Amino acid sequence: MQDPAITTAEEESASPALVPREGWVVMHLFYQIDYATWQLLGSDVQRQAKTELAKLVQEIRANENTQLLTFSMVSPKADIGFMLLTPDLHLANAFEKRLSLALGPEILSPSYSYLSMTEKSEYTTSEDQYRAQLIAEEGLAEGSSELEEKVVEFNDRMKKYLQHRLYPNLPEWPIICFYPMNKRRSGEDNWYSLSFDQRKELMGGHAKLGRQWAGKILQLITGSTGIDDAEWGVSLFAHDIIDVKEIVYKMRFDEVSARYGEFGEFYIGLQLSLDELFQRLAL
Repeated sequence: MQDPAITTAEEESASPALVPREGWVVMHLFYQIDYATWQLLGSDVQRQAKTELAKLVQEIRANENTQLLTFSMVSPKADIGFMLLTPDLHLANAFEKRLSLALGPEILSPSYSYLSMTEKSEYTTSEDQYRAQLIAEEGLAEGSSELEEKVVEFNDRMKKYLQHRLYPNLPEWPIICFYPMNKRRSGEDNWYSLSFDQRKELMGGHAKLGRQWAGKILQLITGSTGIDDAEWGVSLFAHDIIDVKEIVYKMRFDEVSARYGEFGEFYIGLQLSLDELFQRLAL
């Protein structure tokens, strides 16, 4: 029998599910806490409010293919942050409204939010392209066992890569950095006036540089063209803040960033359990 405290997708939204053909909905939600109003609440009311938020977090996480990460935000830009991934836009909308009210109607005020979707890169190398590359660059013969073994290995890698891009399982790494970004459209530096082959070559070099931080940085690029102010959202997970600083700095010298990249505000959060979060936020 289902736990009555757990809300199913059908119960959460009376409207039909709005699940995209591919990928998940992603929301970054950052709030300021009104401590003056919080202090006016009695200890019993505060305790109940924290219990309600804890129940809501558990309820959200119990939904299929749904992840909710909780952060203490570093610097006064925001106090508390959430990163929500779920397939259904109705559920994302309903959960966002409830999170905003979870500690009480006047406690959390939004300081920043960002809506995007997981997506695969249009510059991903196909099997046929990789096969042709092996023949041209490594001199492997068509139909040879060595060629076929490399193609099988490539397909396994790409399956894992596309799974992470579209349906990621985000880590419990302590640091998250989030920022929105655009590709520039300005005179000679118009990304969208380049041919596909030019863009693919540039992005290939950009990705190769980023792989230097494999194991130190886990990156999730989500698309937001037409659904929020920028074109992409970038979420970087790390164990050491210096790795975030270094990857962003060094990749800005790459042509993709130096000529064509435009960046929004940066937000740093520390991923904490709810108990730790309440203590950190002095709630």
